[in-house]
Amino acid sequence: MTVSRKLKIVLLAGIVGFLGLQAADRLSPPGSSSLVSAAEARIGRPLTPFSVAGVARRTVRRCAVGVYYC
Repeated sequence: MTVSRKLKIVLLAGIVGFLGLQAADRLSPPGSSSLVSAAEARIGRPLTPFSVAGVARRTVRRCAVGVYYC
C-alpha cells in the first residue's frame, strides 16, 4: 500500500466522520442531547485556557515535566 493510498483512505475516513457528526447533529430531535455539545467556557474564569490562572497552571506543569526550560 503506497503512502498516497493511505493518505486518501485517512482523508476519506475523516470526511465521512465529519459529515456523520454534522448529520447526527441536524437529525437529532430538538431538546435532546447531541454528540457534540456547545462550548460554554467564559474567558477569564479560573479554569478556562485563556485565564491568567490557567496559563500559570499550564506553565508550571510544563516546566515540571520538562517541556520548557525554566
